[in-house]
Amino acid sequence: MIGGIMVGAAALCAASLVAGARAEDFYAGKQMTIVVSSESGGGYDLYTRNVARWLPKHMPGNPTQIVQNMDGASGLRAINFLYNVAPRDGLVIGMVNNGAPFAPLYGMPQGQFDPTKFIWLGSPAKETSVFLIWHTVPVNSIDDAKKRELILGSASASTGGAYYARILTSVFGLKIKNITGYKGMTESLLAMERGENEGYASAFWSTLQSTKADWIREKKIKILLRYSGDPGQPGLEGVPLAEDLTANAEDKLLLQIVATPFVLGRPMLAPPGVPADRAAVLKKALYETFTDADFRAHCDRQKLDCSRPSSGDVISTLTAKTYVEIGRAHV
Repeated sequence: MIGGIMVGAAALCAASLVAGARAEDFYAGKQMTIVVSSESGGGYDLYTRNVARWLPKHMPGNPTQIVQNMDGASGLRAINFLYNVAPRDGLVIGMVNNGAPFAPLYGMPQGQFDPTKFIWLGSPAKETSVFLIWHTVPVNSIDDAKKRELILGSASASTGGAYYARILTSVFGLKIKNITGYKGMTESLLAMERGENEGYASAFWSTLQSTKADWIREKKIKILLRYSGDPGQPGLEGVPLAEDLTANAEDKLLLQIVATPFVLGRPMLAPPGVPADRAAVLKKALYETFTDADFRAHCDRQKLDCSRPSSGDVISTLTAKTYVEIGRAHV
């Protein structure tokens, strides 16, 4: 019996070594592409380029990395490409908008993929998302917002900005006029500064800290609530959590569910069908990158929060669980 166990263990070890060797042979001298579902200069782009800089250090064979921006439809263009078009050889991976995996669940026909079939690789961070308005808008709280129509910006009626605007309307009874047509959050925020709209329903705090630090410092934006994040987070002291602003149990559950994408953070994935040994190498290398002291120090210099990474298995489990919970809640 003992001999059988030892033989089995040796076989598993040998298989693991062979798989590792095959992956190392495969990646040596190759070029990898990381597709990012946003325009250049946004938060997702900054995170992706940081990963691309440090990932070769942890990849067998040290393959070079290039970043390909593929913005459009709040990440759906990129995630559809990764599912339906991208090569399934482990050389093309992606960082996608954290709301994009749930497009099929929300009934968005543009979501042409099954999120449970992706190979989830992990995330360098968890996100805090906030509802913000421009400082000149005469509104200082959710109660104030209930008394006045707000003009918010978003890419389209089916994207994240518009979706969270509908959540605010449904739960808190806000009157919101949604202005669509922007490429993404970055363009919508610039339009807010020009006076074309008055706010954004769901903006990432890390992106604001990195790209709009002057707005925060000069108090050019007002934060009415946060959907996620810790109560003592610097700069958000006293900002209420959305679910704490309602006593209705169903609304609380809804707000908890719609905060799930922010827990995913900046999720990275590989297309379905990537060979198992290469998928294992990618998961391991990315998590080592996320926890690399040099990578985190570089994030800090860019005002990006990389202190709360997630593994690919955590992302996969959380995504599947959310589909079940939303289905039960009939959202």
